[in-house]
Amino acid sequence: MKITCIQMDMAFARPDENFAKAKTLIESAAKDGADALVLPETWNTGFFPREGLTSLCDFDGERVKREIGSLAKKYSVNIVAGSVSNVRNGKVYNTAYVFDRNGDAVAEYDKAHLFTPMGEDGYYEKGDHLSFFTLDGHKCGIIICYDVRFPEWTRSYTVKGLDYLFVVSQWPKIRVPHLLALTKARAIENQMFVVCCNSCGRAGETVYGGNSTITDPWGEVIAQAGETEECITAVCDEKALDGIRSSINVFRDRRPEIYEIK
Repeated sequence: MKITCIQMDMAFARPDENFAKAKTLIESAAKDGADALVLPETWNTGFFPREGLTSLCDFDGERVKREIGSLAKKYSVNIVAGSVSNVRNGKVYNTAYVFDRNGDAVAEYDKAHLFTPMGEDGYYEKGDHLSFFTLDGHKCGIIICYDVRFPEWTRSYTVKGLDYLFVVSQWPKIRVPHLLALTKARAIENQMFVVCCNSCGRAGETVYGGNSTITDPWGEVIAQAGETEECITAVCDEKALDGIRSSINVFRDRRPEIYEIK
């Protein structure tokens, strides 16, 4: 698959501006013939306005489905639409949506691990499920930002088979080395492509670090962004999946009967 990460600098607490920008960036990127486009975390609100949060949210993904889903259909492109601050059943979630080439929502995922150092758990509800989906015949999953620090969550996906893991994030500049190390580790240990789309710019005192990456199953970074708004693109050769899985078969050699996770 040819994948493009849209490393977006969003306006804090201004969803109308962010929807307009995201649509412009998607339309521009779609013309380059990518198979899948990827947005970062909570791009509708930024991460994250405490005052009036509910009023700034999408409602059960209605707006993202209508406006971003329609672009997926218009350009016949898969869109991993990052995540949005989202109200469902009266509670706020950090929800990721994925659209196929027909504009249909093929996956919804609520962030499972909320970032307590910034108080995310005081405003958002925790997700409790994985979200598998297929894009152009390839098995995919998605996690959001802080989730990548929990390898047992990613492994819960990959023991069931995964070719691509999408990581959408708003990761601060000060900890970008962690993001690069963690995404590379997830790619190597799970023998899959890891596509990480991070945000950039500033929200309050926090500067977000960009450095979106597309990493192959051998841990080689095949595309990487800088620190400002830009798109990066890589053509992922799925033959690499068969190559590493046949030569170093970690899933065959696992011994789950001796592992003690809980």
